[in-house]
Amino acid sequence: MGKYLKVTPPKRGSKITVAKNGQLQVPDDPIVPFIQGDGIDKVTWEACQNVFEQAVDQCYGNAKRLEWMEVYAGERGNEVYGPNNWLPEDTIRGIQEYKVCLKGPLTTPVGMPIQLDTNLRERLDLFARVVPVRYVDGIPTPLQAANELNIVLFREHTEDQYSEIEWKKGSPEAKQIINYINNEMNKKPARTIRPDSSVGVKPVSATATKRVVRMAIDYALKHKRKSVTFVHRGNYMKFTEGFFRDWGYELARKEFNEYCVTEQQIAEEYNGVPPVGRIILRDRLAEDAMRDFITGQGDYDVIATTNLTADCLIEVAKTVIGNIDVVPTAYIGAKAAIFQANLEGSSRFVEEEGVNPSSVLLAGVMLFEHLGWRDAAELIAASLVRTVSNNTVTPDIARLVEGAEVVRTSEFCDLVVDNFEEVRKSRVQKAMQRAASTF
Repeated sequence: MGKYLKVTPPKRGSKITVAKNGQLQVPDDPIVPFIQGDGIDKVTWEACQNVFEQAVDQCYGNAKRLEWMEVYAGERGNEVYGPNNWLPEDTIRGIQEYKVCLKGPLTTPVGMPIQLDTNLRERLDLFARVVPVRYVDGIPTPLQAANELNIVLFREHTEDQYSEIEWKKGSPEAKQIINYINNEMNKKPARTIRPDSSVGVKPVSATATKRVVRMAIDYALKHKRKSVTFVHRGNYMKFTEGFFRDWGYELARKEFNEYCVTEQQIAEEYNGVPPVGRIILRDRLAEDAMRDFITGQGDYDVIATTNLTADCLIEVAKTVIGNIDVVPTAYIGAKAAIFQANLEGSSRFVEEEGVNPSSVLLAGVMLFEHLGWRDAAELIAASLVRTVSNNTVTPDIARLVEGAEVVRTSEFCDLVVDNFEEVRKSRVQKAMQRAASTF
């Protein structure tokens, strides 16, 4: 794609590519761009990168390695490129060329018409937001149901209320639309739009719905998850939310029929017993799903849903597990993917080198899963859980846990690496026990 103005690709390493069938082609030495972000210091990034590299070494030895390439945005963009370079073109091109990016959060400056993250997603056509929410033992939460929550949520991220198609009250466009709907399209006069209304449009397309549902079902199959649930408000919005549900089932029947089974099929064709090895497809109303999160019912696994509904589900799920700072996010499209850490509550501890690196580490876990490096992903995730459950935590969590041992960011990351061996031993023991039970 040509030379960069300020970005320096590493001398070693290879590019990730996308095949004609859409499958990712991952070399053993992928170049991974990263954006430090606002609120994450260099010490935190270096500590987390060490965890990633140590996990790759533990799992694959010399067979695989990572090559890092920094690209710039936010405050770092201004530092490197000069004033008002919040999202340099180099950064867009770098992610397009190398297909993935690990990033920290970006703060949009006051007065900028579009958020930096939104601009980045739109430029790269990242249509799905993927959010894994799982309780980590040792993090305080008032809800016993937290232990039951382990979901991966696929959010359609280009349409619905957040498409920003709206007109303010009194504008010529709003008057025209209100007049057209009230006088020409409305078959129920009792449901006219008041003349002093602002007006917005809620588009939900078959195209956007099916591509995010396809991604959710494909993920469930690759990761051996039990079910995919379409969460919606189709009881009220029949032709938008309701069609999201219907198009989801339609896509599943057409492309995944031999791998999936619906709840209705289980009841009618399998006497209520799900067939072994099939993904269960089902749908739930949004209000029921949120209540189930809180009460620990419903047995949710992978979820596919619309933009606004997903926003509500994610916030409820984060609240249930007790701490939003351990929840990463992936933005994924057909030709690129960004894996983002969230530090909403812990960034104020940065001056004392106390930023909670858990979200950065779990964003890396999502990156490894995307690359197909499942062993490294599982090793980091399990070791992080062990570290927190041992009551060794960063200041943001320690202030909520009686008797916790407070550690700095780099110390926490070192403990995660130290726990690799214990995690590996535990896995070997469990594997041996499973093998013994088969005889």
